[in-house]
Amino acid sequence: MRAAVEVIVSGGLVRSVFQPIVDLDSGRVVAYEALARGPRGSELERPDHLFAAARAQGLLAELDAACREAAFRGALEQQLLAPLTLFVNVEPEVLDSAPLDDLLAIAAGAPGDLRVVVEITERALAHRPAELLRTVDRVREIGWGIALDDVGADAMSLAFMPLLRPDVVKLDLRLVQERPGPAVAQIMNAVNAYAESSGALVLAEGIEDERHLRVGRALGARLGQGWLFGRPAPGPAPAFEVGELVLPPRAAVDLAATSPFALLQAHHELRRSPKQLLIELSKQLEREALRLGETAVVASTFQEARHFTPATAARYRDLVERTGFVCALGEGLPEEPIPGLRGTTLAADDAVRGEWDVVVLGPHFSAALLARDLGDTGPDAQRTFEYALTYERATVVDAARCLLSRVVPREAVPVPTGAEQRASVAADAGTAGPARSPGEVRTTPAGEALLHRALAATSTGIAIADMRRPDQPLVYANKAFEQLSGVAVEDVLGRNCRFLQGADTDAGVVQQIREAIDARQEWRGVLLNYRGPDRTPWWNEIYLAPVLGADGRLLQYIGVQNDVTARVEAQRALETERDRARSLLERIEALAYTDPLTGLANRRRLEERVEAALWDARLSGHALALLFCDLDGFKAVNDAHGHAVGDELLIALAGRLREGVRRTDLLARLGGDEFLIALPGLDPDQAHHHAQRVADQLAAALCAPVNLGGVRVWVGASIGISVSPGDGKTFGALLHQADQRMYTVKRTHPTPRG
Repeated sequence: MRAAVEVIVSGGLVRSVFQPIVDLDSGRVVAYEALARGPRGSELERPDHLFAAARAQGLLAELDAACREAAFRGALEQQLLAPLTLFVNVEPEVLDSAPLDDLLAIAAGAPGDLRVVVEITERALAHRPAELLRTVDRVREIGWGIALDDVGADAMSLAFMPLLRPDVVKLDLRLVQERPGPAVAQIMNAVNAYAESSGALVLAEGIEDERHLRVGRALGARLGQGWLFGRPAPGPAPAFEVGELVLPPRAAVDLAATSPFALLQAHHELRRSPKQLLIELSKQLEREALRLGETAVVASTFQEARHFTPATAARYRDLVERTGFVCALGEGLPEEPIPGLRGTTLAADDAVRGEWDVVVLGPHFSAALLARDLGDTGPDAQRTFEYALTYERATVVDAARCLLSRVVPREAVPVPTGAEQRASVAADAGTAGPARSPGEVRTTPAGEALLHRALAATSTGIAIADMRRPDQPLVYANKAFEQLSGVAVEDVLGRNCRFLQGADTDAGVVQQIREAIDARQEWRGVLLNYRGPDRTPWWNEIYLAPVLGADGRLLQYIGVQNDVTARVEAQRALETERDRARSLLERIEALAYTDPLTGLANRRRLEERVEAALWDARLSGHALALLFCDLDGFKAVNDAHGHAVGDELLIALAGRLREGVRRTDLLARLGGDEFLIALPGLDPDQAHHHAQRVADQLAAALCAPVNLGGVRVWVGASIGISVSPGDGKTFGALLHQADQRMYTVKRTHPTPRG
């Protein structure tokens, strides 16, 4: 598979098709989105298959660059120039290695009448915020626009929308096609508020019929995209007049050179306060962020790492788990102070180093505590700051961008030494040994010694975490746990047991554990852990049990652990064999239902699906159309050029049929040069009109010349149409009527020469 992807990427075999974007008020096409396709007729023609294969083979960056090159090349060849605009997608993962440098290089050599909007998802901003924010500003410097794609697919898109400042907000097609609910209302409130304040344009994707169009307009969209306006094609859509896409004015802003406090203006009231008041104001903003949930962005500064205390870590663990994105900046802070928290160390001369900033940004809430250290030399608790608490959205957004522009990329987090945690635990407990809780049952010294000897002798790993202390450190571990973890007991104490986790540990299982702990419940399960400094993976069977005090408070959690790697691997091997058998059966079934030449369904499969669709149509009151397509002049191609060319022609035309139908339509090869297309879910009053329009579009696509290895051939197409229930209520009846009408069409059209 790697060789196939490399050939496609390096051989220039990636091609672009273009889907129109329409101004819903004027009905004019104002832009085209470039969509990537692999070689026609290959298993990697579909973009989802192609990108999945490239990602699996580590060639995603190369493929992404090839797609953009194909998009620009195709746009220039098809003259998709001003006043039209070209929308180009960027794969977020590619920003790890090449943050759009190729786009900027293309811009330098592109003609002045090529207008471009770069589409980015919020995933890129969450992963590499500093790089992406700088890239967005660089893109704007050359006069291009920014679109935020798939808004509504993830709550984080609402959190990052004001930071990315997109010119176009693209609504995920599910907002248009699925039944509205509270989630849609929340998304649209945020999107329309942003559009109203910024002048951004709202674009509705997935408009396939008039109902989708009405929903898109109701959601506030001024632009539309979908099969109602045209399917992706190699060139422009001739049915539309051309208009111009006018983007709101945007200026590139370099916020990395300033600091949040420096953003305050004369109208912001500055006050003086001791440290304790700022702590309480910070906690209040953190509570506001928790209320906002997944749609909140939180950015904070701590001056130095020592100010990120265990108590702070406990609060920020809640923020990480319940909000969209959290980052912390301070001199000496690691890249991940606690799991999920994006950390960044500050240089001693960075202006932010002298500030205390807490910024909370959501779709309908914004607040920032921006404070400057006045340089007191007394005790830390008595330090004073000059500060402002502002709810002015523009200032809060700029402060958030200012801090996020400093956040480093996410990197693998090394296993910590635990020395500092152990020191903290010892200081809190007053002892270097396991701490005793108020609610614990006390034993005699002899009984306690016996208990320790028993735990030390058991082959099962035992560890105890103190749930009252920040970061819930381990306060006891036996020798078996040391062997399981690969870390000496003295290096385990004081650390949270998450040090056993790694990149491939199942985050869903970890969340289950957290939920059980929050509910003070027992938990049993299996989790992938990593052993020792070489991080050898092993499967840990865990039993967790809470220890409650006499007053009902949660004091400790006891973890009983066993290495069950051999059992898990045996189960996985058995599942692999089952999957292989299931895959073989699926391939056998596919051969029974698939045309081996074109990969389309055969008549048997289509008949089953049409009968099911007819049953659904009877229940829902919809109509179904059946199109019988027969190629004109195909025999002449076979006679003149041979059956091999004829087979290649059928494969190419099957690809055109795929591109010309909706996802919900059914397509099959009946045999020879005959094809069937079923169009389910049609409005009975418009069914025949819709079917005729599709038939005309398909006939035009099939009649276009085809180049096959230096041979230029072409055929015609005669398409007959039948519509249920008027022409029949069964597949057989509809097929008969469509067949008869196809011959009527054929008699009225001359047969082209191949």
